[in-house]
Amino acid sequence: MRSTKKYSIEHSSVFKVKLLQWAQQFEEIIWLDSNEYTQQYSSYDAILAVDAFTLIKTDYHTGFDQLKEYQEKTADWIFGYLSYDLKNDTEQLVSRNRDHLDFSDLYFFQPKKIFLLKDDVLEVKYLNMVADEMNEDFENINTFSGAITSSKRVSNCSKIKISLRITKDVYKEKIQQILSHIHRGDIYEANFCQEFFSENSYISPLETYYHLNQISTPPFATFFRMNHQYLLSASPERYLRKEGRKIISQPIKGTAKRSTVTAEDRHLISALENDPKERSENVMIVDLVRNDLSRTAVRGSVNVEELCKVYSFKQVHQMISTVTARVDKETAPVDIIRTTFPMGSMTGAPKISAMNIIEELETSKRGLYSGAIGYFTPEDDFDFNVIIRSILYNEDAQYISYTVGGAITAKSDPDKEYEECLIKAKAMREVLEKV
Repeated sequence: MRSTKKYSIEHSSVFKVKLLQWAQQFEEIIWLDSNEYTQQYSSYDAILAVDAFTLIKTDYHTGFDQLKEYQEKTADWIFGYLSYDLKNDTEQLVSRNRDHLDFSDLYFFQPKKIFLLKDDVLEVKYLNMVADEMNEDFENINTFSGAITSSKRVSNCSKIKISLRITKDVYKEKIQQILSHIHRGDIYEANFCQEFFSENSYISPLETYYHLNQISTPPFATFFRMNHQYLLSASPERYLRKEGRKIISQPIKGTAKRSTVTAEDRHLISALENDPKERSENVMIVDLVRNDLSRTAVRGSVNVEELCKVYSFKQVHQMISTVTARVDKETAPVDIIRTTFPMGSMTGAPKISAMNIIEELETSKRGLYSGAIGYFTPEDDFDFNVIIRSILYNEDAQYISYTVGGAITAKSDPDKEYEECLIKAKAMREVLEKV
């Protein structure tokens, strides 16, 4: 079904830039970049998938059943996303908040052309129908010197004015409402989010992605295009990965700013490691993830490999835990995702109660934000990130959006939670204000 060829790459960092620029000629693009971040579970340094041969695009209703059928029938590499609102397919939940981006709830495509980069070796996998274009494409990428833009309206780009969907005072009032739910025993943690947006605005998606990625250099960066809709993501978080029969989840809970002064930066790491509130947030979500994974795991196989380990990124320090499990070989990969989605780090606990409460208090439909983007392989493995630290753009609607949130627990202080949101929003704001 696919023809495969390997090429040696002399300067992979230069080649990656040319490859993504060359890809802008296609209507369907997924670019996944690890930014050479050292991590235990990783298959490739970067992946590019372009040009849909087949695709599935649907709302949440029976979304997972449709994805399962498509994944099994295709039996090939497929790339795409799961929006947060697929929660309505797994539980009796609704999404009533405003949606200005208009992304479908679920989208996957079978690309004609796939590029897999690891170290200095490029593995190219083309559907047989286009296999004769392989060498020519590789030559064109290597000699690419143009600047194919990913926007038809770059000349119309102007200063971006960013607005907040809710004010600081309203945000703090909503935090108090969540705290009331916690004190009543309805929940013990909730991830509450707020949207920042710009209307009647244009950006160059590719240039915006480059700027965002340079600021953060995260391990799960993504450039996604589906016709006139774009996701530009600097995500540091993995949602779920399957390697053979092993399942890996790496939830993030706990954030601290960075310092350019080495001694102060070390102090910030130590403070985060020993912060009882941040650790309790993380442990609560680890318990939720363990429970979710146990629904498809082999009995007794769920294991916490790392608990509350601090990892450093350009903008922030993050507290990350790693939870693993094993599944029977007969277990369908989509069912593993179905029983763990949405990820606990973006909902709260207990999960269903938290999702109901945050749906009532949030003012914007999350859509892709706090969903996941990634791929399935023909061997039924998969890898998906968490869509956070991301800019979403609907070019036709001239609408730009980014959302940030934080975990609210009994120990939360509304002012500190608001400050943490601004830290998380910093990279996106910086990028858009420089456009």
